[in-house]
Amino acid sequence: MRIFLPLIIIALSLSGCHYSFKSASVDASITSYYVEQFTNNALNAPATLNVRLTEDLKEKIRTESRLVYNDTDPDVEFSGILVSYRVTAEAPQPGEVTSINRLTITTAVEYTNNRDDEKNWKRNFSFFYDFSTSVDLSQVEEEAITEISQQMMEDIFNAAFNDW
Repeated sequence: MRIFLPLIIIALSLSGCHYSFKSASVDASITSYYVEQFTNNALNAPATLNVRLTEDLKEKIRTESRLVYNDTDPDVEFSGILVSYRVTAEAPQPGEVTSINRLTITTAVEYTNNRDDEKNWKRNFSFFYDFSTSVDLSQVEEEAITEISQQMMEDIFNAAFNDW
C-alpha cells in the first residue's frame, strides 16, 4: 500500500499536465527562413489561393519557431506550387447518387537547407475537406480552405523541422 500511494499522488499531479508539439526542434545553426511566393498551376483554384498558402506557411513558421524571416541569404528556404484544386464525388449511394463531395488541395513544396544540403527535399502535400452534396462549394469554400491549409502547413512544418 505504501508503494501505491506515491504512484497515485504522482499520477494525479500529472493528470493536469498538457504537452504541446508546437515548438520545433530546429538546429541551433538555423536562424532565418524565407518562403517564396507559391505558384498557382491548379485549374479552378481561387486566384489568390497561392498567396494565402504562402502567407499561411510564413505565419506557421513565425509563430511556432524562433526563426526570423529573411529574404536575403536565409538559412532555409521554401518554394511551392499549387498543383491541384479539385472537387470529387465521394460515398456513392444506391442509384449512383453521392452524399459527400470532397475538396482536395495538393501542393508541391521544395525545402532548401542552405546549411546542410543533405536535408533538402521536394515533396507533395495534400489534404481534403468533405462536405454535403446539398451544399454548394461556395458556401463552405472559406472554411474548407482554412482547414486544408492548416493541416498542410502542419505537415510541411513537421517535415522541415521535426524530420517527420
